Amino acid sequence: MFMMIYLSLIIITITMIMMMIASIISKKTFMDREKSSPFECGFDPKSSARLPFSLQFFLIAVIFLIFDVEITLLIPLIFSLKFTSIISYLSIAIFFILILIIGLYHEWNQGALNWAF
Repeated sequence: MFMMIYLSLIIITITMIMMMIASIISKKTFMDREKSSPFECGFDPKSSARLPFSLQFFLIAVIFLIFDVEITLLIPLIFSLKFTSIISYLSIAIFFILILIIGLYHEWNQGALNWAF
């Protein structure tokens, strides 16, 4: 029982010492004007916060995320190739890619991929 309390006190002491050292080391000695400004995304922090956001940029970013997630869903299909039959593998892969192509065609028809208006 005494050994357990003693070990707990040693662990707490070492943890507190490490936290104090990390706090001392992480202190910054200078203030950066850019880091203290509210925006670090390229907007001027002194201007209005109600600037119009490019909807085209947003749509392209969403399309990128969709295709990025699509790649993460297709990679397990490659690894499952040796466990499934070729017919079921091809039907799943073609169905998945067909859904993506239909979605891309829909975005194209809606004009989301046109950069010039």
